[in-house]
Amino acid sequence: MPLTYSDVVRARRAIADATVTTPTVHATRLSMQLGFDLYLKLENLQHTNAFKARGALAKLLSLDEEERARGVVACSAGNHAQGVAYHATRLGMRSVIVMPHGTPFNKIKRTQDFGARVELQGETFEEAMAFTHALVEREGMVLIHPFDDPVVAAGQGTVACEMLEQAPDLDVIVVPIGGGGLIAGMAVAAKAIKPEIEVIGAQARLFDAAKARLEGFEPHFGAASLAEGIAVKAPAEANLALIRSHVDRIESATEEEIETAVFDLLSNEKLVAEGAAGAGMAVVTKLREELQGRKVGLVICGGNIDSRILSSLILRGLVRDGRIARLTFEIDDRPGQLAEISRVIGDAGANVIEVIHQRMFQAVALKQAELDVVLEARDRFHVREIVDDLRGRGFTLRAEGD
Repeated sequence: MPLTYSDVVRARRAIADATVTTPTVHATRLSMQLGFDLYLKLENLQHTNAFKARGALAKLLSLDEEERARGVVACSAGNHAQGVAYHATRLGMRSVIVMPHGTPFNKIKRTQDFGARVELQGETFEEAMAFTHALVEREGMVLIHPFDDPVVAAGQGTVACEMLEQAPDLDVIVVPIGGGGLIAGMAVAAKAIKPEIEVIGAQARLFDAAKARLEGFEPHFGAASLAEGIAVKAPAEANLALIRSHVDRIESATEEEIETAVFDLLSNEKLVAEGAAGAGMAVVTKLREELQGRKVGLVICGGNIDSRILSSLILRGLVRDGRIARLTFEIDDRPGQLAEISRVIGDAGANVIEVIHQRMFQAVALKQAELDVVLEARDRFHVREIVDDLRGRGFTLRAEGD
Protein backbone atom coordinates (compact mmCIF):
# COMPACT_ATOMS: atom_id res chain seq x y z
CA MET A 1 0.00 0.00 0.00
CA PRO A 2 1.37 3.49 -0.84
CA LEU A 3 2.17 5.90 1.95
CA THR A 4 -0.79 8.05 3.07
CA TYR A 5 -1.25 11.09 5.29
CA SER A 6 -2.87 8.82 7.90
CA ASP A 7 0.42 6.90 8.08
CA VAL A 8 2.29 10.13 8.79
CA VAL A 9 -0.21 11.12 11.49
CA ARG A 10 0.17 7.69 13.13
CA ALA A 11 3.95 7.97 13.00
CA ARG A 12 3.78 11.41 14.56
CA ARG A 13 1.76 10.15 17.50
CA ALA A 14 4.14 7.22 17.94
CA ILE A 15 7.40 9.20 17.97
CA ALA A 16 6.15 12.37 19.69
CA ASP A 17 7.53 11.58 23.17
CA ALA A 18 11.02 10.68 21.99
CA THR A 19 11.78 13.20 19.24
CA VAL A 20 12.46 16.94 19.32
CA THR A 21 9.82 19.27 17.91
CA THR A 22 12.44 21.35 16.13
CA PRO A 23 11.79 25.06 15.52
CA THR A 24 10.99 26.73 12.21
CA VAL A 25 12.75 30.10 12.31
CA HIS A 26 12.75 33.16 10.08
CA ALA A 27 16.15 33.54 8.40
CA THR A 28 16.44 37.29 8.84
CA ARG A 29 19.72 38.03 7.06
CA LEU A 30 19.20 35.58 4.21
CA SER A 31 15.66 36.88 3.70
CA MET A 32 17.03 40.42 3.32
CA GLN A 33 19.59 39.23 0.78
CA LEU A 34 17.14 37.08 -1.20
CA GLY A 35 14.28 39.57 -1.20
CA PHE A 36 11.64 37.20 0.21
CA ASP A 37 10.82 35.54 3.52
CA LEU A 38 12.80 32.36 4.10
CA TYR A 39 12.00 30.03 6.99
CA LEU A 40 14.35 27.27 8.15
CA LYS A 41 13.18 24.02 9.75
CA LEU A 42 16.08 23.18 12.06
CA GLU A 43 16.37 19.41 11.94
CA ASN A 44 20.05 19.86 12.81
CA LEU A 45 18.69 20.23 16.36
CA GLN A 46 17.02 16.81 16.25
CA HIS A 47 18.41 13.83 18.17
CA THR A 48 21.69 12.83 16.46
CA ASN A 49 21.50 16.21 14.65
CA ALA A 50 19.45 15.01 11.68
CA PHE A 51 15.88 14.21 10.63
CA LYS A 52 16.81 10.53 10.17
CA ALA A 53 16.14 9.86 13.86
CA ARG A 54 12.40 10.31 13.15
CA GLY A 55 12.09 7.57 10.55
CA ALA A 56 14.41 5.25 12.44
CA LEU A 57 12.31 5.55 15.58
CA ALA A 58 9.03 5.13 13.71
CA LYS A 59 10.28 1.85 12.24
CA LEU A 60 11.70 0.56 15.52
CA LEU A 61 8.42 1.26 17.31
CA SER A 62 6.52 -0.68 14.63
CA LEU A 63 8.39 -3.91 15.44
CA ASP A 64 6.73 -6.61 17.54
CA GLU A 65 8.38 -8.23 20.54
CA GLU A 66 9.78 -11.13 18.53
CA GLU A 67 11.37 -8.77 15.99
CA ARG A 68 12.83 -6.59 18.74
CA ALA A 69 14.40 -9.63 20.33
CA ARG A 70 16.15 -10.51 17.06
CA GLY A 71 17.91 -7.16 16.93
CA VAL A 72 18.15 -4.67 14.07
CA VAL A 73 20.68 -3.96 11.36
CA ALA A 74 21.14 -0.95 9.08
CA CYS A 75 23.54 -0.06 6.30
CA SER A 76 24.63 3.56 6.52
CA ALA A 77 27.75 5.66 6.91
CA GLY A 78 25.86 8.71 8.06
CA ASN A 79 22.78 10.06 9.79
CA HIS A 80 20.61 6.93 9.50
CA ALA A 81 23.30 4.92 11.27
CA GLN A 82 23.28 7.20 14.28
CA GLY A 83 19.49 7.49 14.36
CA VAL A 84 19.06 3.71 14.44
CA ALA A 85 21.87 3.23 16.97
CA TYR A 86 20.57 5.91 19.33
CA HIS A 87 16.94 4.81 19.41
CA ALA A 88 17.68 1.06 19.35
CA THR A 89 19.90 1.40 22.42
CA ARG A 90 17.34 3.61 24.14
CA LEU A 91 14.65 0.97 23.49
CA GLY A 92 16.88 -1.89 24.65
CA MET A 93 17.44 -3.47 21.23
CA ARG A 94 20.68 -4.88 19.87
CA SER A 95 21.83 -2.99 16.75
CA VAL A 96 24.47 -3.60 14.10
CA ILE A 97 25.44 -0.87 11.64
CA VAL A 98 27.26 -1.87 8.45
CA MET A 99 29.54 0.76 6.95
CA PRO A 100 31.87 0.63 3.94
CA HIS A 101 35.62 0.61 4.47
CA GLY A 102 36.92 4.15 4.33
CA THR A 103 34.10 5.61 6.44
CA PRO A 104 35.64 8.47 8.49
CA PHE A 105 36.59 7.39 11.99
CA ASN A 106 34.53 10.11 13.64
CA LYS A 107 31.34 8.68 12.09
CA ILE A 108 32.26 5.19 13.25
CA LYS A 109 32.97 6.42 16.77
CA ARG A 110 29.76 8.46 17.04
CA THR A 111 27.73 5.43 15.98
CA GLN A 112 29.55 3.19 18.45
CA ASP A 113 29.05 5.77 21.18
CA PHE A 114 25.29 5.36 20.69
CA GLY A 115 25.66 1.66 21.48
CA ALA A 116 25.76 -0.04 18.08
CA ARG A 117 28.19 -2.68 16.86
CA VAL A 118 29.83 -1.38 13.70
CA GLU A 119 30.84 -3.75 10.90
CA LEU A 120 33.12 -2.37 8.16
CA GLN A 121 32.38 -4.28 4.96
CA GLY A 122 32.90 -3.57 1.27
CA GLU A 123 34.37 -0.63 -0.58
CA THR A 124 31.04 0.87 -1.70
CA PHE A 125 27.56 1.31 -0.27
CA GLU A 126 26.30 -1.41 -2.61
CA GLU A 127 28.86 -3.90 -1.32
CA ALA A 128 28.08 -2.94 2.28
CA MET A 129 24.36 -3.41 1.61
CA ALA A 130 25.00 -6.88 0.16
CA PHE A 131 26.72 -7.83 3.42
CA THR A 132 23.80 -6.35 5.35
CA HIS A 133 21.33 -8.59 3.54
CA ALA A 134 23.59 -11.59 4.26
CA LEU A 135 23.57 -10.62 7.94
CA VAL A 136 19.77 -10.53 7.92
CA GLU A 137 19.72 -14.06 6.49
CA ARG A 138 22.45 -15.44 8.75
CA GLU A 139 21.51 -13.89 12.08
CA GLY A 140 17.81 -13.25 11.56
CA MET A 141 18.12 -9.54 12.30
CA VAL A 142 15.51 -7.02 11.14
CA LEU A 143 16.62 -4.63 8.40
CA ILE A 144 15.97 -0.92 9.02
CA HIS A 145 16.37 0.57 5.54
CA PRO A 146 17.37 4.25 5.35
CA PHE A 147 14.67 5.21 2.84
CA ASP A 148 13.02 2.25 1.09
CA ASP A 149 10.37 1.65 3.76
CA PRO A 150 6.93 3.31 4.07
CA VAL A 151 7.12 3.42 7.87
CA VAL A 152 10.49 5.20 7.72
CA ALA A 153 9.13 7.65 5.13
CA ALA A 154 6.07 8.28 7.32
CA GLY A 155 8.38 9.16 10.20
CA GLN A 156 10.26 11.62 8.02
CA GLY A 157 6.97 13.13 6.87
CA THR A 158 6.32 14.40 10.39
CA VAL A 159 8.75 17.23 9.58
CA ALA A 160 6.09 18.75 7.27
CA CYS A 161 3.36 18.49 9.92
CA GLU A 162 5.42 20.50 12.39
CA MET A 163 6.57 22.95 9.73
CA LEU A 164 3.06 23.88 8.61
CA GLU A 165 1.87 24.25 12.19
CA GLN A 166 4.78 26.57 12.98
CA ALA A 167 4.58 28.53 9.69
CA PRO A 168 1.11 27.87 8.21
CA ASP A 169 1.37 30.61 5.58
CA LEU A 170 4.28 29.00 3.70
CA ASP A 171 3.80 29.01 -0.07
CA VAL A 172 6.76 26.76 -0.94
CA ILE A 173 8.74 24.02 0.79
CA VAL A 174 12.19 23.01 -0.49
CA VAL A 175 13.35 19.53 0.53
CA PRO A 176 16.67 17.75 -0.22
CA ILE A 177 16.37 14.40 -2.06
CA GLY A 178 18.62 11.36 -1.76
CA GLY A 179 16.75 8.08 -1.53
CA GLY A 180 13.49 10.03 -1.46
CA GLY A 181 12.13 9.07 1.96
CA LEU A 182 12.13 12.60 3.39
CA ILE A 183 10.49 14.31 0.44
CA ALA A 184 7.99 11.48 -0.13
CA GLY A 185 6.77 11.64 3.46
CA MET A 186 6.84 15.43 3.61
CA ALA A 187 5.10 15.93 0.27
CA VAL A 188 2.27 13.54 1.15
CA ALA A 189 1.73 15.35 4.47
CA ALA A 190 2.15 18.88 3.09
CA LYS A 191 -0.27 18.38 0.19
CA ALA A 192 -2.85 16.85 2.55
CA ILE A 193 -2.59 19.77 4.98
CA LYS A 194 -2.30 22.52 2.34
CA PRO A 195 -3.03 21.26 -1.21
CA GLU A 196 -1.93 24.51 -2.89
CA ILE A 197 1.58 24.47 -1.41
CA GLU A 198 4.44 23.98 -3.86
CA VAL A 199 6.97 21.27 -3.00
CA ILE A 200 10.38 21.53 -4.67
CA GLY A 201 13.05 18.84 -4.43
CA ALA A 202 16.75 19.68 -4.25
CA GLN A 203 19.57 17.42 -5.42
CA ALA A 204 23.30 17.59 -5.93
CA ARG A 205 23.97 17.67 -9.67
CA LEU A 206 26.58 14.92 -9.20
CA PHE A 207 23.83 12.64 -7.84
CA ASP A 208 20.63 13.75 -9.57
CA ALA A 209 19.08 10.28 -9.86
CA ALA A 210 15.53 11.28 -8.89
CA LYS A 211 15.47 14.27 -11.26
CA ALA A 212 16.86 12.10 -14.06
CA ARG A 213 14.24 9.40 -13.51
CA LEU A 214 11.37 11.89 -13.52
CA GLU A 215 12.61 13.91 -16.48
CA GLY A 216 14.02 11.10 -18.58
CA PHE A 217 17.73 11.87 -18.88
CA GLU A 218 20.93 10.10 -17.89
CA PRO A 219 21.97 10.97 -14.32
CA HIS A 220 25.22 12.86 -13.74
CA PHE A 221 26.95 10.47 -11.37
CA GLY A 222 30.39 11.90 -10.69
CA ALA A 223 33.00 12.31 -7.99
CA ALA A 224 32.35 12.59 -4.27
CA SER A 225 29.82 15.25 -3.33
CA LEU A 226 29.83 17.61 -0.37
CA ALA A 227 26.16 16.60 -0.08
CA GLU A 228 27.11 13.03 0.84
CA GLY A 229 23.89 12.46 2.74
CA ILE A 230 21.90 12.65 -0.51
CA ALA A 231 24.51 11.03 -2.79
CA VAL A 232 22.20 8.14 -3.74
CA LYS A 233 22.28 6.44 -7.13
CA ALA A 234 19.02 4.49 -6.82
CA PRO A 235 16.09 6.14 -5.00
CA ALA A 236 13.33 3.81 -3.84
CA GLU A 237 10.68 3.08 -6.48
CA ALA A 238 7.85 3.66 -3.99
CA ASN A 239 9.31 7.08 -3.14
CA LEU A 240 9.71 7.96 -6.81
CA ALA A 241 6.02 7.19 -7.39
CA LEU A 242 5.05 9.57 -4.58
CA ILE A 243 7.44 12.21 -5.87
CA ARG A 244 5.79 12.00 -9.30
CA SER A 245 2.35 12.53 -7.81
CA HIS A 246 3.10 15.00 -5.01
CA VAL A 247 6.26 16.98 -5.83
CA ASP A 248 5.98 19.92 -8.22
CA ARG A 249 9.55 19.78 -9.52
CA ILE A 250 13.15 18.93 -8.74
CA GLU A 251 16.13 21.26 -9.14
CA SER A 252 19.82 20.48 -8.81
CA ALA A 253 22.86 22.40 -7.61
CA THR A 254 26.56 22.24 -8.44
CA GLU A 255 29.25 21.52 -5.85
CA GLU A 256 30.34 25.16 -5.90
CA GLU A 257 26.75 26.30 -5.28
CA ILE A 258 26.34 23.82 -2.42
CA GLU A 259 29.60 24.89 -0.81
CA THR A 260 28.62 28.55 -1.05
CA ALA A 261 25.21 27.78 0.44
CA VAL A 262 26.68 25.96 3.47
CA PHE A 263 28.99 28.93 4.04
CA ASP A 264 26.08 31.39 3.71
CA LEU A 265 24.03 29.49 6.30
CA LEU A 266 26.98 29.57 8.67
CA SER A 267 28.07 33.17 8.13
CA ASN A 268 24.60 34.74 7.88
CA GLU A 269 22.44 32.62 10.18
CA LYS A 270 25.16 31.02 12.38
CA LEU A 271 23.87 27.54 11.48
CA VAL A 272 26.09 24.51 11.00
CA ALA A 273 24.49 22.65 8.10
CA GLU A 274 25.69 19.59 6.23
CA GLY A 275 25.99 19.43 2.45
CA ALA A 276 22.52 17.96 1.90
CA ALA A 277 20.96 21.03 3.54
CA GLY A 278 23.34 23.15 1.47
CA ALA A 279 21.85 21.65 -1.70
CA GLY A 280 18.43 22.88 -0.59
CA MET A 281 19.78 26.34 0.20
CA ALA A 282 21.56 26.44 -3.17
CA VAL A 283 18.30 25.67 -4.99
CA VAL A 284 16.51 28.41 -3.03
CA THR A 285 19.21 30.86 -4.11
CA LYS A 286 19.03 29.75 -7.76
CA LEU A 287 15.27 30.32 -7.79
CA ARG A 288 15.39 33.67 -6.02
CA GLU A 289 13.86 35.64 -8.91
CA GLU A 290 10.75 33.48 -9.25
CA LEU A 291 10.30 33.14 -5.50
CA GLN A 292 9.91 36.88 -4.96
CA GLY A 293 6.84 37.73 -2.90
CA ARG A 294 6.42 34.19 -1.58
CA LYS A 295 7.08 32.62 1.81
CA VAL A 296 9.58 29.79 1.42
CA GLY A 297 10.40 27.01 3.87
CA LEU A 298 13.65 25.05 3.71
CA VAL A 299 14.45 21.89 5.64
CA ILE A 300 17.88 22.08 7.27
CA CYS A 301 17.93 18.30 7.25
CA GLY A 302 21.10 17.83 9.29
CA GLY A 303 24.21 19.40 10.75
CA ASN A 304 26.64 16.49 10.65
CA ILE A 305 29.49 17.92 8.63
CA ASP A 306 33.08 16.80 9.24
CA SER A 307 34.97 19.45 11.20
CA ARG A 308 37.98 19.35 8.85
CA ILE A 309 35.75 19.86 5.82
CA LEU A 310 33.94 22.67 7.61
CA SER A 311 37.25 24.35 8.45
CA SER A 312 38.38 24.25 4.81
CA LEU A 313 34.96 25.40 3.65
CA ILE A 314 35.09 28.44 5.93
CA LEU A 315 38.53 29.47 4.69
CA ARG A 316 37.49 29.01 1.06
CA GLY A 317 34.36 31.05 1.73
CA LEU A 318 36.39 33.89 3.22
CA VAL A 319 38.64 33.83 0.14
CA ARG A 320 35.59 33.83 -2.14
CA ASP A 321 34.15 36.83 -0.27
CA GLY A 322 37.46 38.68 -0.54
CA ARG A 323 37.97 38.72 3.22
CA ILE A 324 41.16 36.69 2.86
CA ALA A 325 43.46 37.57 -0.02
CA ARG A 326 46.96 36.68 -1.21
CA LEU A 327 49.29 39.35 -2.58
CA THR A 328 52.46 38.31 -4.42
CA PHE A 329 55.28 40.89 -4.45
CA GLU A 330 58.50 41.18 -6.42
CA ILE A 331 60.79 43.05 -4.02
CA ASP A 332 64.44 44.07 -3.87
CA ASP A 333 66.30 41.63 -1.63
CA ARG A 334 67.24 44.17 1.01
CA PRO A 335 66.31 44.78 4.65
CA GLY A 336 63.14 46.67 5.55
CA GLN A 337 60.90 45.70 2.62
CA LEU A 338 58.68 43.30 4.57
CA ALA A 339 58.43 45.74 7.47
CA GLU A 340 57.24 48.50 5.12
CA ILE A 341 54.64 46.25 3.47
CA SER A 342 53.35 45.09 6.85
CA ARG A 343 53.11 48.68 8.08
CA VAL A 344 51.03 49.78 5.08
CA ILE A 345 48.67 46.81 5.47
CA GLY A 346 48.36 47.38 9.23
CA ASP A 347 47.73 51.11 8.85
CA ALA A 348 44.90 50.25 6.41
CA GLY A 349 43.18 48.21 9.12
CA ALA A 350 43.94 44.77 7.67
CA ASN A 351 45.81 41.90 9.28
CA VAL A 352 48.73 39.89 7.93
CA ILE A 353 48.09 36.20 8.69
CA GLU A 354 50.81 34.46 6.65
CA VAL A 355 54.08 35.39 4.93
CA ILE A 356 56.19 33.28 2.56
CA HIS A 357 59.53 34.87 1.63
CA GLN A 358 61.73 32.85 -0.69
CA ARG A 359 64.66 33.43 -2.99
CA MET A 360 65.31 30.07 -4.67
CA PHE A 361 62.21 28.85 -6.52
CA GLN A 362 61.23 31.86 -8.60
CA ALA A 363 61.64 33.60 -11.93
CA VAL A 364 62.72 37.01 -10.61
CA ALA A 365 66.21 38.49 -10.89
CA LEU A 366 69.03 37.31 -8.61
CA LYS A 367 68.93 40.39 -6.39
CA GLN A 368 65.19 40.23 -5.99
CA ALA A 369 62.88 38.00 -3.97
CA GLU A 370 59.30 36.88 -4.22
CA LEU A 371 57.06 37.53 -1.26
CA ASP A 372 53.59 36.06 -0.70
CA VAL A 373 51.49 37.87 1.88
CA VAL A 374 48.12 36.47 2.96
CA LEU A 375 45.97 39.12 4.61
CA GLU A 376 42.58 39.40 6.26
CA ALA A 377 40.50 42.42 5.25
CA ARG A 378 36.92 43.67 5.53
CA ASP A 379 35.98 42.70 1.96
CA ARG A 380 37.34 42.68 -1.59
CA PHE A 381 36.93 46.47 -1.89
CA HIS A 382 39.15 46.92 1.15
CA VAL A 383 41.74 44.64 -0.48
CA ARG A 384 41.61 46.75 -3.65
CA GLU A 385 42.27 49.92 -1.62
CA ILE A 386 45.32 48.28 -0.01
CA VAL A 387 46.67 47.06 -3.37
CA ASP A 388 46.28 50.54 -4.91
CA ASP A 389 48.06 52.11 -1.93
CA LEU A 390 50.97 49.65 -2.15
CA ARG A 391 51.34 50.19 -5.90
CA GLY A 392 51.24 53.93 -5.32
CA ARG A 393 54.22 53.51 -3.02
CA GLY A 394 56.20 51.80 -5.78
CA PHE A 395 55.69 48.13 -4.92
CA THR A 396 55.32 45.62 -7.74
CA LEU A 397 52.65 43.08 -6.86
CA ARG A 398 49.75 41.08 -8.13
CA ALA A 399 46.59 40.13 -6.27
CA GLU A 400 44.82 36.82 -6.85
CA GLY A 401 42.10 37.47 -9.38
CA ASP A 402 43.97 40.33 -11.14
